[in-house]
Amino acid sequence: MGGLNLVVVVVVLLNLMVYSGTASVSYDHKAIIVNGHRRILLSGSIHYPRSSPEMWPDLIQKAKEGGLDVIQTYVFWNGHEPQPGKYYFEERYDLVKFIKLVKQAGLYVHLRIGPYACAEWNFGGFPVWLKYVPGISFRTDNGPFKAAMQKFTTKIVNMMKAERLYESQGGPIILSQIENEYGPMEYELGEPGKAYSKWAAQMAVGQDTGVPWVMCKQDDAPDPIINSCNGFYCDYFSPNKAYKPKMWTEAWTGWFTEFGGPVPYRPAEDLAFSVARFIQKGGSFINYYMYHGGTNFGRTAGGPFIATSYDYDAPLDEYGLLRQPKWGHLKDLHRAIKLCEPALVSGDPTVRSLGNYQEAHVFKAKNGACAAFLANYNQHSFAKVAFGNMHYNLPPWSISILPDCKNTVYNTARIGAQSAQMKMTPVGGRFSWQSYNDELTSYGDNTFTTIGLLEQINTTRDISDYLWYMTDVKVNSDEGFLKSGKWPVLTVFSAGHALHVFINGKLSGTVYGSLENPKITFSDGVNLRAGVNKISLLSIAVGLPNIGPHFETWNAGVLGPVSLYGLNEGRRDLSWQKWSYKVGLEGEALSLHSLSRSAPVEWIDGYLVAQKQPLTWYKTTFNAPAGNEPLALDMGSMGKGQVWINGQSIGRYWPAYKAAGTCEACNYAGWFDEKKCLSYCGEPSQRWYHVPRSWIHPKGNLLVLFEELGGNPDGISIVKKEIASVCADIYEWQPTLMNYEMQASGKVNKPLRPKAHLSCAPGQKISSIKFASFGTPKGVCGSFREGSCHAHNSYDVFEKYCIGQESCSVTVAPPLFGGDPCPNVMKKLSVEAICS
Repeated sequence: MGGLNLVVVVVVLLNLMVYSGTASVSYDHKAIIVNGHRRILLSGSIHYPRSSPEMWPDLIQKAKEGGLDVIQTYVFWNGHEPQPGKYYFEERYDLVKFIKLVKQAGLYVHLRIGPYACAEWNFGGFPVWLKYVPGISFRTDNGPFKAAMQKFTTKIVNMMKAERLYESQGGPIILSQIENEYGPMEYELGEPGKAYSKWAAQMAVGQDTGVPWVMCKQDDAPDPIINSCNGFYCDYFSPNKAYKPKMWTEAWTGWFTEFGGPVPYRPAEDLAFSVARFIQKGGSFINYYMYHGGTNFGRTAGGPFIATSYDYDAPLDEYGLLRQPKWGHLKDLHRAIKLCEPALVSGDPTVRSLGNYQEAHVFKAKNGACAAFLANYNQHSFAKVAFGNMHYNLPPWSISILPDCKNTVYNTARIGAQSAQMKMTPVGGRFSWQSYNDELTSYGDNTFTTIGLLEQINTTRDISDYLWYMTDVKVNSDEGFLKSGKWPVLTVFSAGHALHVFINGKLSGTVYGSLENPKITFSDGVNLRAGVNKISLLSIAVGLPNIGPHFETWNAGVLGPVSLYGLNEGRRDLSWQKWSYKVGLEGEALSLHSLSRSAPVEWIDGYLVAQKQPLTWYKTTFNAPAGNEPLALDMGSMGKGQVWINGQSIGRYWPAYKAAGTCEACNYAGWFDEKKCLSYCGEPSQRWYHVPRSWIHPKGNLLVLFEELGGNPDGISIVKKEIASVCADIYEWQPTLMNYEMQASGKVNKPLRPKAHLSCAPGQKISSIKFASFGTPKGVCGSFREGSCHAHNSYDVFEKYCIGQESCSVTVAPPLFGGDPCPNVMKKLSVEAICS
């Protein structure tokens, strides 16, 4: 066996050498090697279809200013091949344009071809037609699936090669990913899963891109593919071979929002701590998932029940604005890590215990470069540690970075960047609406009839969220309930995701599920009359599933049984009688949302406009608001539906679905998960819907919405997102990079005090100081309050230097605030300034 092992190792190393020799990108156990240099690479996910092409340059530039080296994105198969062999690479799906913009900015690309993406994206990125390829079974050792996957992968690779976009051709793409988080699936499938992952790896390497391939959450990724980690923390992770680098392809910056759920957020201190933990353990590639989350426009949200906003609490918010302090705190972290890079890529760290919950990781290079990471894993208390003849104070759950093994330039729990409070400000006047009631379908055009109940996706092929199920129920005049007045009960079992029940054209009730429980049951008394009654069930899909074993086989729609209780005969089963079906809405067939609608339609306007009516289309026109701030629609007064601007779908809206859960104060310290820090409990999961500026014209924009439940359109407004106030919260001897660089350059030889920096958006000025206290203030940005120690001149210096300015900075030094208000106490400065 020993001899055989040796042969295997030699063959693998030869493979690696061949792989590395032809490429300008290779790897060893320390790092990805680009053009002969080991690199600590900081990356961020920006998914090109989740923003508009007009936003791309700004997003990429802000990522670069935030200290990133790489942009990572999935490739979205269902966006690029909506019908078999019919490809689309325009507008938001112009992948080549996006990659060329990244190159122009001087950044690299990690292209996750997949082509399975997951990503809370409709059907996980697979086109729905793929489900109907004869004999197919997704993501396993299945001939039809592998043929389709290879064809699309090759299409994308050849496209990239033709545009010379791989690093080996002088382009920006330094890494590619095949498959996605397949490990758990493989475990469930057993041998067919193993055979498939081996095939996928060989197929990818055979594409001969000249750059390494990655498989994430795939412990048995075959050589030369690098296996990588996804999660909130990945310091525990080791690659499956000693000569592969330690890569983190998804460092989750927050979490997605689902309709009916609260909005999760992740404190910047904990995110920075998780990254520093990974680097100190020898990690060399980190990608933030997401760096900009963006928007699930149209019907691209998956789940089901994934919200239209894919904000993800990312460093750049859904609208592309900086999320402060997260963006700034990570920027400072990245600068600190880059100062350590020469030592980090030179060798493995030595680890030294500094206490029960404290340790140091020290990196040394042959040229004398030295970097240290001092960690305090205690969630509750500060630690004073001795290291290299000096003492260091470490806040709870934090890491200090010392790029010269002496001076602290950064601590993950000490934020030097400003915070910002954002606000949604109405712009423009009220809308003047017209309405059109969607016909409760009669058995006529575009309907078909069959015995029994049909599965929804097989019937709609996902061309619409909506499917009508219609049947007749005959009630004899001698039925007891007609005299007693006790209505019979209709019970409908549905595989999901939402259902409106109409009896003789009137809405009788609505039920809907959730991401955790998409299946639903309607059971309620219904008002039937003697004679023929029309039962119409409008079944609604809220995005197709994107994750789970063989999710392509999961059902939606009314699968039954459908029963009536309380008749003279007892229970009547309606499941196997004649049902008529109609795919989609009348208004969809008429293209009411479109600019180029052909059929004439009678819209109602003025005081006759329908109010709080179900199944109603509304339209209006508006002019573009002045300025360049990002825009949104405030849909808080509406129920559930979809909205379009100039024919382009903003997405699904559902403010009526309130967030269930408990939103409590959230401490950064301690292990984070997606349920730890929540906001908007008891409020709509999503109230505001992003309208890209590039989608609107100066005048005469068409706004159309379809309301299912019955809302009040007079409550809808256009709002702009802008900074309301900015804050700084700085300890008096907090380490800063600027001060370290001043000392390192020899310009100063004494410790320097930090500065509080405040900056409004371009075009805004600081108009007033809402709060200022040097001493022991409490609270957070937006709700600061004085502590037991407060310097009485705290406001004066800010009013002198900051009022009327776009930005200002003030040194955190006692003399500026009228002297030390409490000697021998660790003080800090908290300030909040209003931007107008």
